Amino acid sequence: MTEPLAVVGAGAAGCGVAYALREADFDVTIFEKSRGVGGRAATRRRNGCYYDLGANYIKPADDRTETLLTSLGTDGLVDIDAPVWTHDASGQIRRGDREEAHKWSYETGLTQFAKRLLGEAAATVEKGVEIARLERTADGDWAGWQLFDTTDTAVGRFETVILTPPAPQTSGILRRSQWIDARRRQLVEAIDAVPYRTIRSVLLHYPFSIEVPYYALVNGDREHPVGWLSREECKPGHVPDGESLLVVQLSPAWSEEHYDLPTERAGRRVAQLVAVLLDDSRLADPDWVDTQGWRYALPDVRVDEETVRSAEDEGLFFAGDWVVGEGRVHAAFWNGVSVGERVAEGHK
Repeated sequence: MTEPLAVVGAGAAGCGVAYALREADFDVTIFEKSRGVGGRAATRRRNGCYYDLGANYIKPADDRTETLLTSLGTDGLVDIDAPVWTHDASGQIRRGDREEAHKWSYETGLTQFAKRLLGEAAATVEKGVEIARLERTADGDWAGWQLFDTTDTAVGRFETVILTPPAPQTSGILRRSQWIDARRRQLVEAIDAVPYRTIRSVLLHYPFSIEVPYYALVNGDREHPVGWLSREECKPGHVPDGESLLVVQLSPAWSEEHYDLPTERAGRRVAQLVAVLLDDSRLADPDWVDTQGWRYALPDVRVDEETVRSAEDEGLFFAGDWVVGEGRVHAAFWNGVSVGERVAEGHK
């Protein structure tokens, strides 16, 4: 009989866990609070455009990521050719001085990465189910975890649970959990110590082409309101010819101050910033805008490894970019793979 295993979160880390366990003797269920998969590697479609709102591409840290992407299928896989340049607090734009690596995406958006991983994994994905707490239970010879959603309805019993939401959300699940063990408090304290940056993304569409020599700008000194600006038209298949769609990710300070600003007002303010930064008055008047806020976008440090692995003998594991301290899709994914492999090895 296969062992029931729960993964909370269908972001890159959760998909990595499921992918690592695709041939193991587990009955894997992924609980995802949203209606999509991929976490911050999220894609939307509007007016003939595909656009990535959070993570913009996969930057391979080593050959294994490129090998993985190829193994998942090269149909629709694209590499962004144009470079990333920089801008500073004064708005001065400079050519990037780093050697350009591959910047992988898909013609229909970065969500394809998670979809292709889950297509290979033998996992059931329960969308629209937000896990609020755990309960450590014992029933005869069985000991494990019962999961409850936000209505306090039990959604299943599992011998192994892997929590992959951002650190503050994972900490909240543990705080509400019923588990009489000193490690719960220690885990909460360690996970709470991971600081996160808040990022708001604003999308600006124009019915004309923007002629610049770069794909994106990144604010190197982190003192400009625009932390990142990229052109979705540089990704094949994303934007119709003759149009431009800018992904503007604002600095944490700007994002926190304007996090709840309505879409149209946020769009007008950001369009003004972009028009000044790119010295193009036309950009102050986009023909449509969209937005997405990421309250817990990027971790600044990693969690204490010894503490976060302290409950593995109880079947409780953790994975995510905050576990490795790097807010990159590939880092979260490979951490999930590592945790999944560890679970499988322990099961043997």
